[in-house]
Amino acid sequence: MLRAAVQSGRAGRAKGGRRVTGARASDGGGSAVWLLALGQTLVYAGCYYSFPALLPDLEAATGWTKGALALGPTLAFLIMAGLTPFTGRLVDRGLGGEMLVWLPGLAALGVAGLGLVGSLAGWLALWAVIGVAQSGMLYETCFAFLTRRLGAGARGAITRVTLVAGFAGTLAFPLGHWLGRSFGGQGALVAFAGLVALAMPLNAVAVRQLRRRERAGLVVPPTPPGVVRAALKKPAFWIIAGGFLAVYLNHGILLTYALVLFADRGAAPGLATFAAACIGPSQVAGRLILLAAGARVTTGQAVMVSLGGAVLAGVLLWLAGIAPWLIFGFALAQGAGIGLTSILRPVLIAEVLGRAGFGAISGAAAVAPILASAAAPSVGAGLLALGGAGLVYAVCLGLARAGLGLMGVLLARRRHEGESG
Repeated sequence: MLRAAVQSGRAGRAKGGRRVTGARASDGGGSAVWLLALGQTLVYAGCYYSFPALLPDLEAATGWTKGALALGPTLAFLIMAGLTPFTGRLVDRGLGGEMLVWLPGLAALGVAGLGLVGSLAGWLALWAVIGVAQSGMLYETCFAFLTRRLGAGARGAITRVTLVAGFAGTLAFPLGHWLGRSFGGQGALVAFAGLVALAMPLNAVAVRQLRRRERAGLVVPPTPPGVVRAALKKPAFWIIAGGFLAVYLNHGILLTYALVLFADRGAAPGLATFAAACIGPSQVAGRLILLAAGARVTTGQAVMVSLGGAVLAGVLLWLAGIAPWLIFGFALAQGAGIGLTSILRPVLIAEVLGRAGFGAISGAAAVAPILASAAAPSVGAGLLALGGAGLVYAVCLGLARAGLGLMGVLLARRRHEGESG
């Protein structure tokens, strides 16, 4: 059930475990969680969404092709994928707070540098720096940190973070539209770097507050030896990885080239920007519906609904060629579907693969969707070059259907195992 959310930090003694301070499960982390939520909103807006929000302006400012520009975010996500298992282990060792505080500063320097660089080599080098920072400052680290500090209260805290951070795109697309026209694509990136830097003091206060709160009896056990190796031997691990790889590649392509695709569907620049900005509120709406459903909906059912939303979004985007206003239907279905996965992925991993050594397992399981996000800008650019927008629509719809099918296989296996047991 969804009630059985990520609880790897639950109170209990384990051999070799160490006592830590944390918030009482009853208070859910208090204001500290809202501060972390604001911090995540700023880093996602400044690092993740700034590129798609400014892509047309960056093309005009640099003279580089979409494919050349896309190599930057692709490199950043590749580096992030390689480092995330390592940063997951750092969270298990109690260093999640330090990463949340200091790595946004490194990311801000990288984003600011993108606004000043004049060569493609420099562009790629700075995205590499951003990739290092992203490996320890985004959702994976934040959620694992909250799981350790709050135990049974982590599910509510994670939900609050995603509700607020879901507006990162809503902030980035209109801001990028205005800044790009006022200062050009690269000048706008310098302003976005300021947003990322603001996350540092917010995260610092939040981390300090969470560490000062006390929950008597909380003992966080160390990562059991071989826990990741054992998880990798389970077919369920690879089914989960494959399913989320497909849906994150789908979303990464569609988000990166949203303005390009909406223009292809006949939307004017202002309307396209407004529709892209609606993806964020749609993510929040999906999460609120999930909260309202509560324990009446199992995790498996919610996963199928979320990936079904991605399939519906692909159909609506295709049909928008006949009726351009359907881009808003796409934004609603795509946003709600992908918004749910942010909550459901860690919950599903915990339910299927266990909670022991959650930071390490979560980090390993995150590699596939991060690789998908890494490939998305370049894959999308290649698809546009090979077959235009029509090929993008077809491939992304196929990816959404593949993700839905793999999750169906996973749930069927679980039902069969349950009946056999």
